[in-house]
Amino acid sequence: MAEYDLYCFAQSGNAYRAALMLNLIGADWRPVFVDFFGKGVQRTPEYRENINEMGEVPVLVHGAKKLTQSGVILTYLAEHSKKFLPRGDDERLEAMRWIIFDNQKVNGFLGPYRFLRNFAKPAGHPAVMEFLKGRIDNNLAILDKRLAGRAYILGSEPTIADLSLVAYLYYPAEEFGFDIAAERKNIAAWLGRVKALPGWAYPYDLMPGHPLPK
Repeated sequence: MAEYDLYCFAQSGNAYRAALMLNLIGADWRPVFVDFFGKGVQRTPEYRENINEMGEVPVLVHGAKKLTQSGVILTYLAEHSKKFLPRGDDERLEAMRWIIFDNQKVNGFLGPYRFLRNFAKPAGHPAVMEFLKGRIDNNLAILDKRLAGRAYILGSEPTIADLSLVAYLYYPAEEFGFDIAAERKNIAAWLGRVKALPGWAYPYDLMPGHPLPK
């Protein structure tokens, strides 16, 4: 029996944050597949009553603890393992600042854009997609500028801020219709450094549910 259970599915960048963190800290964990696109398990009363009232993934189960929201999960795992933990109060607040920026702006726009382009039926309206793409370009430019002259978001060492921000950035470029790494050299170099960390894996190799049934 694994120490941690992670409710997840392969297409979820939000779940990927937690799965990647578990792998990087060498945790004993197992993925619990949530059939998001097929049976819509997350919408059932049973799931919302027993797993997550918000009807979302990821959900991390550790003993008697049941944690939701990827930022909370990353923080818990960092504090528990003492890995990828910001150093001191100033770094902790700075990490939180970038995690909130990520959730609201970076992957907060990339996630819906990718969903509307690949999975939604009907697909996203062109005006909506154009709006999202404009926000994505602006927010990626902010991230790319941040990474100029530094190895990771907070400096010379990776933290949970980095693991939050990579949530959707390792999914195939064809799912977005543009290549983030090819267009942003600082982001590309940073993604390479995160990828070199022991335990790193692609989201489709780390979580169940890929490919989707046709």
